Amino acid sequence: MANFHRNNVENVVLGHHRSKSTSVAGGHFRLWHSLSTTSFRRLVFNAVSCGASSRYAERSDTSSERHHHQPKQQHRHKTKPNNAKSEKLSDLLNLAEVEADAETKKKEDKLEELKSLVKELHKEDEEEKEEESMTRRREAASKVRLLAKEDLEVRGTLAMLGAIPPLAAMLDESKNDVDSLVASLYALLNLGIGNDANKAAIVKVGSVEKMLKLIESPDGLDSSVSEAIVANFLGLSALDSNKPIIGSSASISFLVRTLQSLDDKSSPQAKQDALRALYNLSIYPANVAFVLETALVLFLVNSIGDMEVTERALAILSNLVSTREGRKAISAVQDSIPILVDVLNWTDSPECQEKASYILMVMAHRSYGDKQAMIEAGIASSLLELSLLGTTLAQKRASRILEILRVDKGKQISGSYGLGAAVSAPISGSSSAKPDDGGRECFDEEEDMMSEEKKAVKQLVQQSLQNNMRKIVKRANLPHDIVPSDHFKSLTSSSTSKSLPF
Repeated sequence: MANFHRNNVENVVLGHHRSKSTSVAGGHFRLWHSLSTTSFRRLVFNAVSCGASSRYAERSDTSSERHHHQPKQQHRHKTKPNNAKSEKLSDLLNLAEVEADAETKKKEDKLEELKSLVKELHKEDEEEKEEESMTRRREAASKVRLLAKEDLEVRGTLAMLGAIPPLAAMLDESKNDVDSLVASLYALLNLGIGNDANKAAIVKVGSVEKMLKLIESPDGLDSSVSEAIVANFLGLSALDSNKPIIGSSASISFLVRTLQSLDDKSSPQAKQDALRALYNLSIYPANVAFVLETALVLFLVNSIGDMEVTERALAILSNLVSTREGRKAISAVQDSIPILVDVLNWTDSPECQEKASYILMVMAHRSYGDKQAMIEAGIASSLLELSLLGTTLAQKRASRILEILRVDKGKQISGSYGLGAAVSAPISGSSSAKPDDGGRECFDEEEDMMSEEKKAVKQLVQQSLQNNMRKIVKRANLPHDIVPSDHFKSLTSSSTSKSLPF
């Protein structure tokens, strides 16, 4: 490249010509005489500039070629990952298809297994011995019980395949086989868990009547079968459409007898199931009459105090008290009101307090005789404490009962002393008119009666405040001699009925 530029300069500046007049042993060079110094400099500058531009042009051409090849290389690099992603996506799709096929095959196998299981429940071969047939069906019922225990989808599939009718038929055909009865009963129970359609189907095929036939069997009923029937009544009674069907049958009396016959050796689960089933049935108003035909109310009231069943018993009584017959039945039980009032003091069981306060509130609102029994049982102090220290719901109910009792007491006072007429009647005559001697005597007598009433109310307030203070001190674990103190007596003695929260 240097030689090339040098030759260009020589061609432009120098003349490489042989001299005709003067000869030297080699070539002779001579300057062009026509070039001035300025022209010579310009020519040299132009020659150098042209060489630089040519070099720049070569570099630019080379760089452009490089840039031209780079996109192709980048395109090659980009194409390679895209192909890899496509292959990976294709593998994932193929894997998903394989898994879907495997899942479908698994479901098909499961369906075939369930079909075969339902087929085993039916009595098909007449030539088969009865004992062998019952053994086969019992094993199938046991499998249904296990499969339907935790799988909601299996419950629906078995019902669609027709598993419910043969299971119900086993209740008639295996009366002397306790194991078969238990297997079929618990299979029906598990099929109905969380599936209302199955609950309705079980009742529709006559399972309730078949269970009641087992109950009425003269040979007696095994305890395991009895517990299984109670569990079925509990599950089936959870559906509203089944409540009137089960309630109108003899199931309520059976549940009550089961409660009464249970002893300490019996399963506590059976007792809880029976109570919960009776609670479900008592929600339906038409079933209250069937409940009252039994001795359930007496059993429930007498069971209050047993912490295992008290809350359930109060829940059933809360349903029964909503009817007039139910209120009469509760009031007819001896000491029922004092027992319910005592529950209001169970500070360690707020749920029982809420239910007992509801029962007493309804009874106080509807029956005058029950109000008197509540007052005699000392409900005032319990209500005052509950209205201050109970749950929000218990406080509202306690305040409502206090209001009912206050209004009723006001009516009694006005009726006894003629205050209602004196207040409601318009004032007639001049204010300066003086009453005669008879009128003055009646007025003095009425004033004496009112003072006696005020004294009674004042005494009631003092007793309530003192009782509440004793309970508060007892909870705070303070010395018992702190109550009643002289300071507290002075406070209570100066209290009036205006201090009451109603």
